Amino acid sequence: MRIYVFLALTFLSFGQSRWTFAQDMSLQEILEPDKGWVVVTEGHQFTDGLCSDLQGNLFFTDVAKGGPIYKVDPEGKVSGFVTNALKISGLKIGPNGTFYAATQAPEKLIILIGLDGKTTVLATNVVPNDLVVSRKGIVYFTETGKGRIQMISPTGELRVADAGAYKPNGITLSPDQGTLVCTDFDGTHLFVFKVEADGSLSSRAPYMTAVTPLNKIQSLGDGMTTDGSGRYYAASAVGIQVFDPTGRLCGVIAKPENKFISNVTFAGKNHGFLYVSSSDKIYRREMKARGILYQAPAK
Repeated sequence: MRIYVFLALTFLSFGQSRWTFAQDMSLQEILEPDKGWVVVTEGHQFTDGLCSDLQGNLFFTDVAKGGPIYKVDPEGKVSGFVTNALKISGLKIGPNGTFYAATQAPEKLIILIGLDGKTTVLATNVVPNDLVVSRKGIVYFTETGKGRIQMISPTGELRVADAGAYKPNGITLSPDQGTLVCTDFDGTHLFVFKVEADGSLSSRAPYMTAVTPLNKIQSLGDGMTTDGSGRYYAASAVGIQVFDPTGRLCGVIAKPENKFISNVTFAGKNHGFLYVSSSDKIYRREMKARGILYQAPAK
């Protein structure tokens, strides 16, 4: 039996398949009872790059093998959507309906991918990991190894938005897009930033404390998403960690299997299914919570 330390709480929780702690009611508000993880597709090498469109279609990549951007429709049918899409670690749909991608091979780039498969290079000489695109068309991407977040303006200007002694990895926005949050792969915190009117980032703070495996200081915090109530979901070594808008840990959703999970997002009918990329598979589970779309106009 594996024991994990809940740094944000005052006691221990035992085992990986069931999590029991003081804030279980918060998880009960978002999880559908008796609805567990279901395999959507398998047989890949390393799935990643989860994102969704307005219709609830899920898109993902195989960053190890490359090839197509895969599409999963709300009924769960899987198909190749964009062929020859390089090796992509981060993928989002922008307000113009095109894909924004962080590529790993044959070159490390930030690119646009049209529905016809044609690509436009937005940034070179970068080492991107994951990205998010605001409804204003601002691209934020993490460079984990360099310890920084860069941004690309709608006019194509590339500049460093933040740099520090941390390893930013997954990245997401609050529903009103006034806050940006990123995981720290090597640490125990999620960092929160204020998004200024011009899209620049300020006021970085280690606002959320992640759960780590016993005797480890690395959360292995990876891909992130946000739901309509402003809760933040982060893939990590111990499962999907959920934080409320104030930064409080709501709970940890157990992983579907004892493998590394790289990303998480909402898709499906009414964006009411939580999808996770787990090594060679994609899983989903039905939720009470509903996801948000970064590219959707402000309400």
